[in-house]
Amino acid sequence: MENGGVSSEKQQEAAGSSYTYWVREATADAAPLPVPKKLNQNEIISNQSQPTVLGSVWNRAGTWEEKNLNKWASDRIKELLASVGSMEFSGGKAEIAEVSNCSGDAFLVTVRNRKRVGYNYELTLKVKGEWIIGGEQKMVKGHIDIPEFSFGELDELQMQVRLSEEKDLLQPDKLQISQDLKLFLSPVREKLVQFEQELKDR
Repeated sequence: MENGGVSSEKQQEAAGSSYTYWVREATADAAPLPVPKKLNQNEIISNQSQPTVLGSVWNRAGTWEEKNLNKWASDRIKELLASVGSMEFSGGKAEIAEVSNCSGDAFLVTVRNRKRVGYNYELTLKVKGEWIIGGEQKMVKGHIDIPEFSFGELDELQMQVRLSEEKDLLQPDKLQISQDLKLFLSPVREKLVQFEQELKDR
């Protein structure tokens, strides 16, 4: 009876513990985790003497590596657009006073030892100028919005003009000024093409 009872208890325990798991405990004979090693000058020079591999020194296999270029890209776009200068039109002239919004991302990806760059941005340019309206010279301010644009899409670049509230401007004058300001499209595109080339050369 006793033996039968013990056997029955063991069977119940076995049935109740059908799920098992294994936990690795740190032991003296376990392999240690790898420790990062800082390269010394000789090791860096030795690595540089090997065939050129894109990306970081540590990534000799050329596997996936992504580098964030947001700060460089935003600063460079602002710098290039600030150099556009002023434009003269039939009824006035204007200039880009400030890049008031420059938001987006730019990156460099190295994958299988090949370099790929990309970006995605949107811009708002603050503009100011003077036009002769009704025989008088008037100061006009506004914004040029450039909706989202990406790498390889500069041929499709578009602009939207928003004039600051000018109560004394008639609708035909507003339309003319807006059309004039859209002429900034060509020089702005040229600067962004330059930016794209510099990004590819990084």
